Amino acid sequence: MTLHERTRAVLPSWLALYYDEPIEIDRGEGRYVWDADGNRYLDFFGGILTTMTEHALPAVTKAVAEQAGKIIHTSTLYLNRPMVELCEEIAEVSQIPDAKVFLTTSGTEANDLALLLAASRNGSNQILALRNSYHGRSFSTIAITGNSAWSPTSLSPFQTYYVHGGQQYRSPFARLSDGEFIAACVADLKDTLDQAGGTVAALIAEPIQGVGGFTSGPDGLLGAFAEVLRERNILWISDEVQTGWGRTGEHFWGWQAHCADSPGQTPDIVTFAKGIGNGLSMGGVIAPAAIMDGLSANSISTFGGSPLTAAGALANLRHLREHDLQGNAAAVGPILFEGLRALDSPIVGDIRGKGLMVGVELVVPGSGTPGAPSPALASAVLQGCKERGLLVGKGGLKGNVLRIAPPLSLKAAEAAEGLSLLTAALQDAAS
Repeated sequence: MTLHERTRAVLPSWLALYYDEPIEIDRGEGRYVWDADGNRYLDFFGGILTTMTEHALPAVTKAVAEQAGKIIHTSTLYLNRPMVELCEEIAEVSQIPDAKVFLTTSGTEANDLALLLAASRNGSNQILALRNSYHGRSFSTIAITGNSAWSPTSLSPFQTYYVHGGQQYRSPFARLSDGEFIAACVADLKDTLDQAGGTVAALIAEPIQGVGGFTSGPDGLLGAFAEVLRERNILWISDEVQTGWGRTGEHFWGWQAHCADSPGQTPDIVTFAKGIGNGLSMGGVIAPAAIMDGLSANSISTFGGSPLTAAGALANLRHLREHDLQGNAAAVGPILFEGLRALDSPIVGDIRGKGLMVGVELVVPGSGTPGAPSPALASAVLQGCKERGLLVGKGGLKGNVLRIAPPLSLKAAEAAEGLSLLTAALQDAAS
């Protein structure tokens, strides 16, 4: 049996695989990976935005090897120097006042804890979330995911209210100016709260929706939401699993684009994962001590913040900061945006995102504005990119959006190379 056949025989049928003939990624270096047959690919997806700096980053492999030679696992029942040092550095860069940090093994687990903290603080199971959102695959995070493609059950531990603002391109407010759009979304939020009744625990929002297809509202929207939330003692949870660590180029955290006019305003809780571990299983939650210390029962984490993952993540974070990879994302990202916008393809309905987080929405040609979603074209371009030696991702409510998110160390020449391969795949699919 082939590895593909063995995978299907032993793993769940609902586990998604890319490509007509899925590939086995065997090794990586820098911004490139090689499959088991020796084919090389320029990686523009980074294991779903997880390989944040580069493949086989020497600083990370060295830190992991050295820690593995000492001890791999202890749990949070014992003092853990790598975990404490990592949490100290994360608290420093968080901009959250009096910050405390709890490490998990994934973004799903991080969001689960954020919901627990909020629900416990306000004594409520009512949650606000954005339409088109995705926050994880656990029972609790599926319950607040506003994207039916990733929500397999209507059973829920929460009463969830979905508000507008997660995206503009297909919003009923799409034709409004940014200021008018924000005003309309704030009015929708207030109306939803008036109808909810009782106490709402929190609003959870991605500054740029990842699985939703790299969509977002205008800058300033979440800050405007936060003013309403604070008036009503509702927490703001910023899900930075995909937008954190400088990926947007302009800021270290995605939420900062929404609070430029209110420098002292920060989310009450920030969640993170993916890129911080550069492939190691790492996530976490940041919150002020008054919120983080609010649970009334004991807890531990068996695997969260293990010495091995913490050592690797700390080396990765320090490399990111020392080499200003946020600045690199700001400098190199425009090569992709400008090149794609210059293409003016009949199958491209929208190009959006920031830094090295680029969404390309594919539509049926001639179907008007915003255009009928075309998941078939997205699959064709995904396949065409792979055949040319480029890996990209796919997302959106209808599966019609290409997701481009290379490691933040991407060089200008590599951006141009990837743009050329992507352009060829788009042109081929449009013909």
